[in-house]
Amino acid sequence: MEKQRYERPILKKLETGMPSKFGRAAYLSPTTHIDGNQVGDLLKTYGSPLFVISENTVRSVFRKASHAFTTRYPKVQFAWSYKTNYLGAVCNIYHQEGAWAEVVSGFEYDMAIRHGVEESKIIFNGPDKSREDLEKAIRNDSLIHIDHLDELYAIIDLSGTLNKKPKVAIRVNMDTGIQPMWDRFGFNYENGQAWDAINKIILSGKLDLVGLHTHIGTFILSTNAYGVAASKMAELAMAIQHKYRHTVRYIDMGGGFASRNTLKGLYMPGYDTNPTFDDYAEAITTALLNSNFSPDNLPLLIMETGRALIDEAGYLLGTVIANKRSSNGKRTTIVDIGVNLLFTSFWYEHKITPAQPFSMYTEETTVYGPLCMNIDVLRENVNLPLLNKGEHIVVHHVGAYNMTQWMQFITLRPRVIMIDEHGHPHVIRDNESYASVTGVEKMPDHLKIK
Repeated sequence: MEKQRYERPILKKLETGMPSKFGRAAYLSPTTHIDGNQVGDLLKTYGSPLFVISENTVRSVFRKASHAFTTRYPKVQFAWSYKTNYLGAVCNIYHQEGAWAEVVSGFEYDMAIRHGVEESKIIFNGPDKSREDLEKAIRNDSLIHIDHLDELYAIIDLSGTLNKKPKVAIRVNMDTGIQPMWDRFGFNYENGQAWDAINKIILSGKLDLVGLHTHIGTFILSTNAYGVAASKMAELAMAIQHKYRHTVRYIDMGGGFASRNTLKGLYMPGYDTNPTFDDYAEAITTALLNSNFSPDNLPLLIMETGRALIDEAGYLLGTVIANKRSSNGKRTTIVDIGVNLLFTSFWYEHKITPAQPFSMYTEETTVYGPLCMNIDVLRENVNLPLLNKGEHIVVHHVGAYNMTQWMQFITLRPRVIMIDEHGHPHVIRDNESYASVTGVEKMPDHLKIK
């Protein structure tokens, strides 16, 4: 008979009687399988740690978002935010689903072209577009969203050199009632900067002002802020129509929607309290439909949401390295997932579940990564069962930003696999090796060891 595992005695307060307004404590369930694949088998085959992306989830969440907007507004176009996750397999799912590409650098622009995106369906955002980047985008009839006057002047100059009329929009920042206000990017609505840029564009006669763009922030929990932003964008578009008899063809509301993650410091879990796609769509489309646009000449509504589309589809699987007790007796568990891979652990209280069955005994635990730095903490405090060395965990909702902001620091970056709609896993990015990391280094002759 197998020896039973020892569980340290602990005093635990029991709440009796009726549930509070927040209900009873949730039972922690293991995550043993992802889309039909056993977590342990995936780690054995592809190594630990391991990123996993569910194609089924990517597609179903996108369709849910698309349905929320297209049932409320007749002209909607999504553009996939490359900075959120620009792995080719991920991007191509969204392009298959009909999304354009939204990029913020020449690197991402070239990547979108390599992925087969039609150049006229690439939206070029961001404050750092080189002259070469702008020239390429102008020649390709891509949509250039102007961030500042220096960029505007460069585009006007290039329009003459290339003998083309670039398709442009301006990025507009504004007060939507939330703080801090994102006024670093674009031209301000309230102080007249936006009108200054619009006047320069139209009176130059060299650019085609096709749209207006705003992106009010990130992980915005107030749907009302989007309603305010959409109303101001509509007012600006109608004012352009009135002053110049010029029709703005699209309004780009950017992204910033919250995913199902829970921000640090919030009491209630995000999957219960964060707005849904329907909530965001209701606020934005109602504001546009209630504006003074002619019903037969509504602008195209473009959405660039990234995080809320991909977060839920991503998992990070890992293995327990060791357990310790801190000086005050608190349980600490060390796993092979570091903050170099899970950058968003600085922002979110990521859901962590065991990948194997366990007993009902749980304990408040700090989960550390393997890096030799004190800030390598995945969760300061999470209720977990006892996890032994070699057992596995699953970190949920990691699809956004972790695979674009990860770092090769102390440890090598792991494989990323995608599980297709039929449950078959595919490697979509291989793990790093010593050669792949050091291959770009150059050694001066005088430092070579003979």
